[in-house]
Amino acid sequence: MRIRATRAHDRCGGLVSPVDIRGARLHSQRLSSPGFAKPAEVVRWLGAVQAQDYSGAKWALALRMRRPTDAAIERAFSTGAILRTHVLRPTWHFVTPADIRWMLALTAPRVKAAMASYDRQLGLDADVFKRGHKALARALRGGIQLTRQELKLALERAGVATSGVQRLAHLVMRAELDGLICSGARRGKQFTYALLDERVPAAPALPRDAALAELARRYFTGHGPAQLRDFAWWSGLTAADARAGVAMAEPSLARDVLDGKTYWFSPSTRTIPGPPPRAYLLPLYDEYLIAYKDRSAALGPAGWTRIADDAPFIAPIVVSGRVVAGWTRTLEKHRVRVTVTPLAPLASASTRAIGVAAGAYADFLGLDLVLS
Repeated sequence: MRIRATRAHDRCGGLVSPVDIRGARLHSQRLSSPGFAKPAEVVRWLGAVQAQDYSGAKWALALRMRRPTDAAIERAFSTGAILRTHVLRPTWHFVTPADIRWMLALTAPRVKAAMASYDRQLGLDADVFKRGHKALARALRGGIQLTRQELKLALERAGVATSGVQRLAHLVMRAELDGLICSGARRGKQFTYALLDERVPAAPALPRDAALAELARRYFTGHGPAQLRDFAWWSGLTAADARAGVAMAEPSLARDVLDGKTYWFSPSTRTIPGPPPRAYLLPLYDEYLIAYKDRSAALGPAGWTRIADDAPFIAPIVVSGRVVAGWTRTLEKHRVRVTVTPLAPLASASTRAIGVAAGAYADFLGLDLVLS
């Protein structure tokens, strides 16, 4: 299947159907061509990977890698090759050390503005944040990595009240957004925090226009074809900033139009195969769905919303680029139980493909598979 991609200043036209979009996105997101060897390569390619569901986010990276293992991704996180912090939208993302500072400088003001009313409700103002930052810096200085509960004690010793889960969460989040702290290595199953300046080497600041252009280029190369509103949603930027970023990235992007909607993507995405008849057990919040405001190409008219509303923690299964079922997992001593909930009766080929995908997930965890 072919997309007649054109440079932004040329005549548009050529996208045939949502099938083209699905095939192109599977390719650009490296789901249908998982060639990366290291977790950091995946994160850099996509720009950022939503990661509040930590185990699911690790699986999102694995789906785009050759011969991935859970242990290898955990090592990358422990050593700081990939970091987890609040950036883009008010949630956690994986980012690389090379990108964390300029992405925070670009997107943190928008996140802080979105959280301002909640901060006021919690009695958090500039003075409280300043005292909190000072206490956290003192507690973590010298390469120390502390859990959230240990940070809570440090704040309370400094006279910064942390009553209530949300107040503590907002104090820690603001320290992330201000570039003071980021993720440390996990201690068992607990997350820790470290000083950003001690975990990540200093780097020259990126001018704002250059950052806008780079974020736009990275998004549309790793997620395209996508619309301007998709980029604004994913990045958390204003529509004006998103538009400016696309305009500055224009020399490295192409665009096409389908049903009156303009899609941007990498010019290298010229000959696109149709979506392979392959299944993907996507995690919650995978970039294949969460990165777009308009998800109609992958969801279509099927009843995914109904299933997701009834079971909000069910994750999607994609076959040939389209959501056909949901799945949940149950970890047991030596095995993982994967339960599949189809949206409609599945063809035998889809059932087989889902079995293969579930087996890959069990291999990733190093466990035996029970599929139901």
